[in-house]
Amino acid sequence: MKILVANLGSTSFKYRLFDLPDAATSAGAETELARGGVERIGAAESRVYASAGEAVLEAVQPVPDHGVALEAALGQLTGAGGPLRDVAEVAAVGFKAVHGGRAGGVTRVTPEVLAAMEEMAEVAPAHNPPYVNAMRTVAARLPGVPLVAAFETGFHATIPTRNALYAVPTAWVEEHLVRRWGFHGASHRYVAGRLQQRVPAAAGRPHRAVSCHLGGSSSVCWLRDGQSVGASMGMSPQSGLPQNNRAGDVDPFVLRHMAKATGRSFDDLLNELSSHSGLAGMSGTSGDMRDLEAAAEGGSQRAADAIAVYVAAIRHWLGGGLVELGGLDGLGFAGGIGENSPLVREEVCRGLEDLGIQLDAEANTAGSGERPIHAAGSRVAIWVIPTNEEIVVARQTRDLLAAN
Repeated sequence: MKILVANLGSTSFKYRLFDLPDAATSAGAETELARGGVERIGAAESRVYASAGEAVLEAVQPVPDHGVALEAALGQLTGAGGPLRDVAEVAAVGFKAVHGGRAGGVTRVTPEVLAAMEEMAEVAPAHNPPYVNAMRTVAARLPGVPLVAAFETGFHATIPTRNALYAVPTAWVEEHLVRRWGFHGASHRYVAGRLQQRVPAAAGRPHRAVSCHLGGSSSVCWLRDGQSVGASMGMSPQSGLPQNNRAGDVDPFVLRHMAKATGRSFDDLLNELSSHSGLAGMSGTSGDMRDLEAAAEGGSQRAADAIAVYVAAIRHWLGGGLVELGGLDGLGFAGGIGENSPLVREEVCRGLEDLGIQLDAEANTAGSGERPIHAAGSRVAIWVIPTNEEIVVARQTRDLLAAN
């Protein structure tokens, strides 16, 4: 069964094409047939690229929106060197969707689902509008192909009430869905599964783990027996840890204070918090951790402070997980920063030996791919786990089709 998985950003479109066994219990390999995408959507020239086996395809062309990006990607997949003879070979398109609000979990894309996504567009402005537009475009382009939305929030449906609710009036929750939703669900689901496979739990006790998805967008998730019981991101993907250019958690009365002090509008200030803050805003750099580390090493106090604030936020949520779970069996680092920054991993784990968390300094700075990096005497297993959100969405899409 060939499943196309779409992963959209505000100016990007990435995809992977998988060939999966028809059912989760069926024998057979899960094969990635192709991967590719479109960069700089909306710019005068966009890069359209794909790799399929030995074939590497690339073109530069105007791509004004995500609909045209999809058309360009399908053209490469079915063109010379592509893995498909016709788009009809695609059994379904799975979307790594972000916020469904009333339409959570894994579901077929319907007008009702699109309406639910539009209801949450104000709290996921960089994600929901492009996804809604792309889903409508795909539905028109491939009318006979099922479309499936696998919402990031779905993995966090198991979070208990005590960790899911804000202390706000009940009407806000019931009528307007104000609660901690959690995001990066596909990544945390993948890390949870790998940690359960790699790290045994003590006999008679639940498996206890913390997943740190650290990248341009970052979050921490507490895991009991592979299920989410707490997440650092709340109502929106703008919350929680500091992000590349997003502030993360900020006292809401900061906006009132700044509006009065500067005369700026609420929307203007909110845009600055969500687009010009975070690591980039603190440091004056791009917000890329590689740039931050280089700047801090070169003497930039602003960059060093940004890294320290970021690490402190991760440690805050790691500590909360230790208390919620009563200890840890495993700690996983995923995402571009989690996988590639020994400095961040070292600083997160620094001084936690009495809590059973001890890095092996050599393992932390050596190697690549999925690997353990804990010291021999560490009670908590520490792993670097390159995440694979797309295979999670592909499996969820396949399983939903099989159940209907």
